[in-house]
Amino acid sequence: MLKFVSWNIDSLNAALTSDSARAVLSREVLQTIAGEEPDVFAIQETKLSVKGPTKKHLEILEEYFPDYKMEWVSSQPPARKGYAGTMILYRQELQAEKTVPEIGAPDTMDQEGRLLTLDFGDFWFVNVYTPNAGGELQRLPDRQKWDVCYADYLSRLDQEKPVIACGDFNVAHEEIDLAHPENNHRSAGFTDEERAGFTNLLAKGFTDSFRFLHGPVKGAYSWWAQRVRTSKMNNSGWRIDYFLVSDRIREKVQKSEMVDSGARQDHAPILLEVDL
Repeated sequence: MLKFVSWNIDSLNAALTSDSARAVLSREVLQTIAGEEPDVFAIQETKLSVKGPTKKHLEILEEYFPDYKMEWVSSQPPARKGYAGTMILYRQELQAEKTVPEIGAPDTMDQEGRLLTLDFGDFWFVNVYTPNAGGELQRLPDRQKWDVCYADYLSRLDQEKPVIACGDFNVAHEEIDLAHPENNHRSAGFTDEERAGFTNLLAKGFTDSFRFLHGPVKGAYSWWAQRVRTSKMNNSGWRIDYFLVSDRIREKVQKSEMVDSGARQDHAPILLEVDL
């Protein structure tokens, strides 16, 4: 059995080194994840510099996750500095080969550190931080192109061997995946275009592991808006973080769920167990 955890940390530096109340909550979440003892831990939105984690970051991560190897990719020119970024920690005894794919995405999306792939021999593991369509949906046309490129990329990998893909997909796929669908049909993350992009991805041979195991359960979310103080208290959330698996290994999924992130709003970690 292999155990995977994925979490959008919203700034690795802040989570590890800041004294803010939110950073303290972030470290509690890291402690919870460490307690799960995952074989692989994928992180999105690291917001690190092009040089990656500092010596201090590495020392602190080592305290939480001793005997783990690490791969990362950061945003690089011409993309914005200290933006997006992904990282994967995995157990020392596992062997993996890293790729930082360029999928032909528009604008600077391929340079934003949004995609990190590890080849574990028997399967591919893909960590993604999908671009957000933005407040005024100004990036929606580019986001639609990204969705096509990403779906094609996973499909190519899947032709070779099974894929486990995780991360912040920035889309609530169905009305059941957010608390207030009626108010959000033109909100980033719940436009018809983004939902169709996710449908297209699943149609290429992938399974949403959470829905596969739990069916149409309501009120299961992975993200609560920080700017709305009561969003988590009222469970006014969205499910925008996923573990997808190749259809042919979905029967091997034993567990797919959210990890309790306590009082911290924004993203909760998600967990997958697969009998590979």
